[in-house]
Amino acid sequence: MKKPKEILIGAKLKGIRRSHGYTQEKLAEAIECSTRYIGNIEQDKSKPSYEILVKICNLFDIGLDDIFSEHLEKTGKKARNVELEAFSKIKPKNQDVILHLIEYFNKNDK
Repeated sequence: MKKPKEILIGAKLKGIRRSHGYTQEKLAEAIECSTRYIGNIEQDKSKPSYEILVKICNLFDIGLDDIFSEHLEKTGKKARNVELEAFSKIKPKNQDVILHLIEYFNKNDK
């Protein structure tokens, strides 16, 4: 039997951490683990526990699919649901701007 491809997420987690302005030390403190553990995860030397993944997702307000996106097979329906959920979180004033842009582009594409 063929061995499944190893899922490596260290670089993804490092990018997420950096994009939120966190150092390894600050992240470790926020999710109550050691800096060494964070470093090992980011270097793919250790796999994060479910608890750590959940804490990271909650801290950065992201979903597990944001971490594992490269390894998931997404359907169009799933992507649309994520987009609609993101749209619903935008302030109503900004939603109006987006809707006007959609109308503008649809009108000009005809």
